[in-house]
Amino acid sequence: MVSQNYLEEISYGIIGCAMEVHKMLGPGLLESVYHSCLVEEFRLKSISVIDRPYVPVFYKNNFLGGKLQMDILVENELVVELKAVEFLAPIFKAQIVSYLKLSGET
Repeated sequence: MVSQNYLEEISYGIIGCAMEVHKMLGPGLLESVYHSCLVEEFRLKSISVIDRPYVPVFYKNNFLGGKLQMDILVENELVVELKAVEFLAPIFKAQIVSYLKLSGET
């Protein structure tokens, strides 16, 4: 089991990288631009990431493929789902809950 301190440490690193990207680029760009730059910032800071990993979908023990795709998985522990929007819609929460349920984390 991963300690709370470790998760907080990773979270701190994620927020720091996101702030650096925002400081360098500012607001108003496409999500794909922020995504590429954030992945690069993680790599520059030696933070382990998996870029756009697929989430496997199983139904009644049958593998249906990787139908869902996260934005970034950091240190194999935390999901980073980027949004370049003014307001967070409820569907975004459902998206994260789906990733967690399908990966067995809830």
